Amino acid sequence: VQLQASGGGLVQAGGSLRLSCSVSGIPLSGYHMGWFRQAPGKEREFVVGVRRSSSITFYADTVKGRFAISRDIAKNTAYLQMNSLKPEDTAVYYCAASRTASYSAYYGSTNAYNFWGQGTQVTVSS
Repeated sequence: VQLQASGGGLVQAGGSLRLSCSVSGIPLSGYHMGWFRQAPGKEREFVVGVRRSSSITFYADTVKGRFAISRDIAKNTAYLQMNSLKPEDTAVYYCAASRTASYSAYYGSTNAYNFWGQGTQVTVSS
């Protein structure tokens, strides 16, 4: 199983980026998907998640209204569209896949995810 995150980079505050998470070895349609981020010296934190069997999504309050998760089942790829970026969004972003039956209860916990990508750096300059 491999999750390959890409699309990170350096962007000015107010700009946009779209991250991709290419999944191989498992069917994206059978897994809940999440994005997390980790800034230097901080714990990994939940950003956004989506349930596998529906379009029900969950967002951290800090990104609500600015970020959006989507999936292309045919390409087995998940995306994170990030708009109105702020310097505090600077972090390494990780995609992750989960098969937990209780996703709606545990989507924000790293322990709920079975597979992780390697991370992609997002830097937002002020």
